[in-house]
Amino acid sequence: MPGSAAKVVITERQQEVLRKLSTATTVAKRLVQRATIILLAFAGMDNQNIAQQVSLERHQIGVWRRRWQQAFNNLVRIECTEDAPAKLRHAIEALLADEPRPGSPGKFTAEQITLLFALACEPPEKSGLPITHWTGAELAAEACKRGIFESISVSQVNRLLREADLQPHRSRYWLNTTEKDPEQFQTQVQIVCACYHDAPELYRYHDTHTISVDEMTGIQALERTAATRRMKPGQGELREFEYKRNGTLTLIGNFHVVIGELVAPTLGPTRTEADFAGHIEQTIRLDPAARYVFVLDNLNVHCSATLVEMVARLCGIEDDLGKKGKYGVLKSQKSRQEFLSELSQRIRFVYTPKHSSWLNQIEIVFGVIMRKVVRRGNFPSVEDLRTKLLAFIEYFNQVFAKPFKWTYTGRPLKA
Repeated sequence: MPGSAAKVVITERQQEVLRKLSTATTVAKRLVQRATIILLAFAGMDNQNIAQQVSLERHQIGVWRRRWQQAFNNLVRIECTEDAPAKLRHAIEALLADEPRPGSPGKFTAEQITLLFALACEPPEKSGLPITHWTGAELAAEACKRGIFESISVSQVNRLLREADLQPHRSRYWLNTTEKDPEQFQTQVQIVCACYHDAPELYRYHDTHTISVDEMTGIQALERTAATRRMKPGQGELREFEYKRNGTLTLIGNFHVVIGELVAPTLGPTRTEADFAGHIEQTIRLDPAARYVFVLDNLNVHCSATLVEMVARLCGIEDDLGKKGKYGVLKSQKSRQEFLSELSQRIRFVYTPKHSSWLNQIEIVFGVIMRKVVRRGNFPSVEDLRTKLLAFIEYFNQVFAKPFKWTYTGRPLKA
């Protein structure tokens, strides 16, 4: 190599990475430029010619040649490690990136920034403000009022919040379980998951239907006061904001865990104790001699006296069930639930823990119904709503029906 330019040596793997970077369209232009410099230097081109080809100054070419020469041994060591291709590309990209620049000294101290973050995590009412959450402008004003800063702009506050990944403008719902005994809660979760896991074998060899059941209550038959405008290029569908209420409907649905179909739905105006017991009896009539496992939540109508009496009758149990609120099986919700959960019975119920509706598979299907039928629907009457729901259930069974691949096994969820 003529002159005093740093000698550039590259391996086959390094050359492959550099070629990809030099022709890439999704990386920064400076990386493309610097990868090209190293390849041209390896090909024997002098700094002056390389500088003309990549539109840089001659001394800049020398900087990148020297940096590559100094890092070469380390790059070779990386090639000898596990997962070398990914690590090598990352190392080369880091080598060809700009080094951190010192910049001007920070305007705010670490203590000031920490106090700002602490303020952002406080509820605004603690500062006497009649608002529910902070904005950048309100945080800036309150921080100056408290003497944290002499002055700070809204954009600076927002930038600091972004860097700390603090988002006072965002929120979402959550509900923690009220189960006092974590071990009992975990046991209930595992029972439900085991129920889903065992369902295919029970269906195939023991004539047992595993049914996930729940209700969609208060489904409104909303009729838009003007026709919906269909989408066109550059504009999505437009729905009229105003609507007329034409009544409500309750769907009591069954999702067959094994075949993935919605079976024996009940549509009516209410969800009473008698409604639910009647729905369960209607479901059992589909295969009267079979065994049934119903997965459901802890709603009071799901373990009512009417349901207990109906199950006892269908299972041929002639024992005295007691009296509601007084004694025996019917005494309390707990005693009724224990009876309905009895493993030896032909018809039994598996209850999810409190506030754990995510364990009930039919909730997933209800989400599909809400998105595909209800949310953007237009219903001139309750009867029209009923017709469209039944039509979708039939359509669902023909097109979408398949069992869910349930992978959760009862491990504790992180908050």
